[in-house]
Amino acid sequence: MFLELKNNFLSVGKRRIDTLIDQARVNIFSVETDGLFFDYSKTNIDLETRSKLLELVINTDVISKRDAMFSGKKINLSEDRAVLHTALRKSTGQVFVDGEDVIPAVLKTRTRMFDFSDDVQTGKVSGQGGKYTDVVNIGIGGSDLGPAMAYLALKPYKKGPKCHYVSNIDGAHIHDVLSDLNPETTLVIVASKTFTTIETLTNAKTAFKWMAESVLEPGTQFVALSSSKEKTAEFGIPNSQLFGFEDWVGGRYSLWGPIGLSLVIAIGKEHFSNFLNGAQSMDLHFQNTEKSQNLPIIMALVGIWHAQICGYTTRAILPYEQRLSRLPAYLQQLEMESNGKGVGIEGKDLLTKSGPIVWGEPGTNGQHAFYQLIHQGTHIVPCEFMIAKQGHEAELKHHHQLLQANCLAQSQALMSGRNIEKARSMADSLGFLGTELEQQARQRVFEGNRPSTTLVYPKLTPFCLGQIIAMYEHRVFVEGVILGINSFDQWGVELGKELATELAPVLEGSNSATHYDLSTQNLVSKLSSK
Repeated sequence: MFLELKNNFLSVGKRRIDTLIDQARVNIFSVETDGLFFDYSKTNIDLETRSKLLELVINTDVISKRDAMFSGKKINLSEDRAVLHTALRKSTGQVFVDGEDVIPAVLKTRTRMFDFSDDVQTGKVSGQGGKYTDVVNIGIGGSDLGPAMAYLALKPYKKGPKCHYVSNIDGAHIHDVLSDLNPETTLVIVASKTFTTIETLTNAKTAFKWMAESVLEPGTQFVALSSSKEKTAEFGIPNSQLFGFEDWVGGRYSLWGPIGLSLVIAIGKEHFSNFLNGAQSMDLHFQNTEKSQNLPIIMALVGIWHAQICGYTTRAILPYEQRLSRLPAYLQQLEMESNGKGVGIEGKDLLTKSGPIVWGEPGTNGQHAFYQLIHQGTHIVPCEFMIAKQGHEAELKHHHQLLQANCLAQSQALMSGRNIEKARSMADSLGFLGTELEQQARQRVFEGNRPSTTLVYPKLTPFCLGQIIAMYEHRVFVEGVILGINSFDQWGVELGKELATELAPVLEGSNSATHYDLSTQNLVSKLSSK
């Protein structure tokens, strides 16, 4: 089927997208669910291509694998684990893993999180100096990207202490965050499933030392999000302030449970519940909607078409919403850690390219940075635009209308471009003549015919953010199934961590570097020299 699709691309790849646009196409090449509207008409996918793409869903058994994931089967084969981040947003029903229904434990932990959040917000749980004014979440990867992204996205709903996020082992990060805070009114959350992550534990120990200089019992102002009671107790955090989670929750999928504690404290249990409800709304849509109208499936097929069939190596995520400024980084991890692999689920080399390079920035800032390459560069970059119908700042409605105008203008320009005749007319109107006119005109040509999709959502509410994140989670899952990848392990992260652990004592001077390659030995020498 991939070969058929590639042959199809060879026959239609140069076709102008704008020649396809008519009312029927606009109606057919869009999907709508629960307030979200996804338009993919500005791609070179036609009905024949879409039919072949939908066959991939059948041929790779996406539907039964989807059902296996939701039912708690161990689809993460390399780690022999279930994949049940979806269970973290359920409020009813049953899901069994190894014969045990996991939902009661999920609901019990959620209730503890909500109670703790209420107590922090009211001051019932407080620091040595009184009611908490600040929360510092220390984590890395999914333990940082998710809550940091969502906290910024949902700032209009903030009702609790100010939250700060520390991830980098660079001492500047923890130093700069703590330097402006009062230790007596600061709560520190340490997020590490195993409580062994070197970056997180190094930062946590620095925070503990900082707090101990001012607070009599610093451990009481720490919370652990971890599955290791022994290690968290050894660190000095009481079990009453430990929130655990199971091995069937991957880091980049963990925002819905204890890893989201800082977000619960910030926005409160009602808004967090709406956040979970939005994700569950998308879960139900993904489970119950026919594939041609199934938003995550269609998004995945568009992604497969662009990355694996057309050979476009990158994907730009372009939210026209400043509060979603961390979403591209979040989705970068979700996509590239999940599907950035060269070996399939059966341990054999992939026969096609794996996931694309995901990157982006919010509009309109990106327009004054990298859009030059997107419009006139030699690389084709499929763009995924996102825009709200309504912003939060009603008194600044004209700002939002300009934002919307820019978003629509960019996708229009990418598709239609500007031909040489129009460019010559522009150069002529500016007074250029002869050879100079032709040179100036060439600079103003936009090739166009560059694909994009647009997601329109009502307003960036907790419910809507939950929908969007879950939509991308399921999109990554579908892409992974089609590519034959296990999207839920991340062995590529491990080797560098192992070598860093070995190199740390070398740089401290307690171990020799002679068994490393000459380049590394030389770099160690340069870094260690006085």
